Amino acid sequence: MRRPDFEDLEVYQLAEKLANEIWRIVKGWDNFTKDTLGKQIVRSADKLNHI
Repeated sequence: MRRPDFEDLEVYQLAEKLANEIWRIVKGWDNFTKDTLGKQIVRSADKLNHI
């Protein structure tokens, strides 16, 4: 029996959508906020997709 590809898992797809939404929100912030808080949030969201 074939193991499902991780990208087919619903939890992976939800994490990907969350990460994309976070990127979209942070892109609209001013430079100072993006450089301080935004980078940390985006880095954390991206790590969700690589667990």
